Amino acid sequence: MASSYWIYTDLVVFCVALLLTGIIIPQILLIAFRKKLFDEVDERKIHKGIVPRLGGIAFLPAIIFSICLVLAVNISLGLSDTSEVFSGWGTSIMYLMCAEMLIFLVGMADDLIGVRYKAKFACQILCAIFICASGAYIHDMDGLLWIHELPSWLGWCLSGFFVVYIVNAINLIDGIDGLASGLSGIALIYYGIVFTITHEWLLGLLVWAQLGTLVPFFYYNVFGNPNKRKKIFMGDTGALTVGMMLSFIALSMTNTKTADLPDHYNQLVLAFSPLIIPAFDVVRVYFHRIRQHRNPFLPDKCHIHHKLLALGLNQRASLCAILLSAVIFMLVNISLSPYVAATWLLLGDIVLWLCGNLLITRAIRKKEARMHTSLYD
Repeated sequence: MASSYWIYTDLVVFCVALLLTGIIIPQILLIAFRKKLFDEVDERKIHKGIVPRLGGIAFLPAIIFSICLVLAVNISLGLSDTSEVFSGWGTSIMYLMCAEMLIFLVGMADDLIGVRYKAKFACQILCAIFICASGAYIHDMDGLLWIHELPSWLGWCLSGFFVVYIVNAINLIDGIDGLASGLSGIALIYYGIVFTITHEWLLGLLVWAQLGTLVPFFYYNVFGNPNKRKKIFMGDTGALTVGMMLSFIALSMTNTKTADLPDHYNQLVLAFSPLIIPAFDVVRVYFHRIRQHRNPFLPDKCHIHHKLLALGLNQRASLCAILLSAVIFMLVNISLSPYVAATWLLLGDIVLWLCGNLLITRAIRKKEARMHTSLYD
């Protein structure tokens, strides 16, 4: 009975967040065009024409409103009580909302007037402290690199680094239509399924609310027509808040019980497999920038989607290729988790990622040689 109640609650929260975001985004578009708040076109940008980048402003309000409304109505009708709602992860989610609000305000300021990367980095560290204070930090490496239980101070440091890392990874991979929202959506669907199986209902509400905000945004971002003023980007506001949510959800999963799953799955593999593509891409990009004697924190055109575009794929084909790769990486890692040690899985992922990138780079160089021009830097 309890399971059915929470599954219906998840569905209602998803629908409310979807509906509310679908209402807010057209209003953001209207205001953006009236106030001329557009994403500037430069040599690094792929899009053509004027497109607002404030879509992410809709995310956090829609999440908070949908969860609070549905839970408040349920409590008022006697369908659930406050002790049931706020047991377990209730305090953790309060810390999360503090972190989300801070990163939301910084992202919005960056989208409107610009914020130096050092200031954003400092805010991300503060938000990471909130996340760790919530209890969502790594207590046990579950055999990764042959390490198991961690002292609390080391778990905090490692988890804080992970929060900043994932927040920036989601932000940096937001380079073509639908990529950041698509990768995040795939991860959220997976997390939602796992939390349903393991009966982590409150965490599930967060996941389905966030997913509900991404569906209408994905439609406007990928299928919206800029000539009709129907296209929008999520901007730093959206990328940073989604990245913060994903980092919290992944860290929370390292502390949930997997007894309801059919086999013994490695906890860290379950938690982090959906984030492999953005996590690996940001490392490769940082090393590439350092090797080219560039500031690793300043943007350029050397992400995986830029490589696929240089290879000759259009945006839609590049999006599909990356999303499919993310699904394959995730499913293979999770399927092999009960049988292969996490360390060997990680090494295998790294080798496959490097080999795939080298093959793409070699194909680009061959194309450049035929055309006598530079397609990728």
